[in-house]
Amino acid sequence: MTENAIKHLLIIGGSDAGISAALRARELAPAWQVTIATADRYPNFSICGIPYFLSGEVGDAANLAHRKAADIKALGIELLLDHTVESIDPVAHCATTRDKSGRVAQHGYDKLVIATGAASVRPPLSGLDLPGVFLLRWMDDAFAFQKHLEKVSPRTIAIAGGGYIGLEMAEALTRRGIQVTVIEMAPSVMTTVDPDLGQLVGAELQRNGVRVATGQAISSIGIDGDVLQIEGPNNFRCTADMVLVAVGARPETEIALAAGIELGFKGALKVNRRMETNVPDIYAAGDCVETWHRITQSNAYLPLGTTAHKQGRIAGENAVGGDRIFEGSLGTQSVRVFDYVIARTGFHARDAANAGFAPLSVDYVAWDHKVYYPGAKEMTIRVTADQFTQRLLGAQIIGRYGTEVSKRIDIFAAAIYHGMNVEAFNDLDLSYTPPLSSPWDPVQMAAQAWSASARNSVRS
Repeated sequence: MTENAIKHLLIIGGSDAGISAALRARELAPAWQVTIATADRYPNFSICGIPYFLSGEVGDAANLAHRKAADIKALGIELLLDHTVESIDPVAHCATTRDKSGRVAQHGYDKLVIATGAASVRPPLSGLDLPGVFLLRWMDDAFAFQKHLEKVSPRTIAIAGGGYIGLEMAEALTRRGIQVTVIEMAPSVMTTVDPDLGQLVGAELQRNGVRVATGQAISSIGIDGDVLQIEGPNNFRCTADMVLVAVGARPETEIALAAGIELGFKGALKVNRRMETNVPDIYAAGDCVETWHRITQSNAYLPLGTTAHKQGRIAGENAVGGDRIFEGSLGTQSVRVFDYVIARTGFHARDAANAGFAPLSVDYVAWDHKVYYPGAKEMTIRVTADQFTQRLLGAQIIGRYGTEVSKRIDIFAAAIYHGMNVEAFNDLDLSYTPPLSSPWDPVQMAAQAWSASARNSVRS
């Protein structure tokens, strides 16, 4: 290839990381040819919005597209829709694709970004392939689920898994008038927060008519006529017209692994902070790769859309000649479950202790704004910091919808990102007006409560 030849960036995957990589590369290197090969027809769709489409709150699935395919093409990015990448030849710098008609094609590249995402975990139980049993990860899954809903008009649905997808879907299906049962192996739903906070979320589900079975596993799914029979240890049994299995995600790595790319933490693709793999000229980003953790300064696996966007942007920039590093993730998340919002960032006390810190967690219950202004609601803020250094390590917040839980967890995330300690947190210049906050924002009052508790611990 001559020095003046057009260079080609090939991206495998058209979701958050892949699109971010393409957009950044196109922005910085307009002379490069940028091609995205995606196995479905839905590039740049908000997968996180699927529950709101299935609930009916988003009426048209097309509205989940951040950008239409035509808009992406108008930016000069080539889209290969319904093209499955079957193999990568890193020596020849070539990838082989197969489209829906079976036609095979070769695509040369100068640089390659793998953004294949994650796949739903298929637990080792019988009955996963029965009619009426679904996994939910991509838009095709959502359309298949919606079609079955409309076909059978189920009265009951069982959801295996009490994580983010399981709980969002429990709310979505309840809004459709369906009786939902959530089955979770752990003692409480939402294991990304402390168990007592997860129990509050479980109580909110039950207040809204959702049946919650915690400490229960599913060992098999059978069928009797049109009714699915769900069984588990200790004589656990329930029936449902449909079953949704949402027990987690695993990195999608098969194509990369066959090309010689090394695996890292929890079987995700191993990358450095420039998003480079061990194979020259191949980058990887998103839910298929390991994640640099901002606190531990080591690798973790945190498959989040926000992280995928950042990693994809860095991979795209570096692929066309940049030199940027991924600054790391804190696992910041938030979710709405009926009238509750729960959010977390950084470490729980147990994670902090496992990482070698001396954590202290303190709860503070605050009004979201001045109580004399109508509509004030309480929120519980749990601050975790190191007892000796006062370094902020994590926070969890639970409160009613409208109390700005999500934005307040972001304040903690920004403070932890910059390595702030608890006392410095009080120096932040945060906004105030009586309908929205207090002169000391609730997050700062929670920090002050942590400091007082820490002082009392030292005295005792």
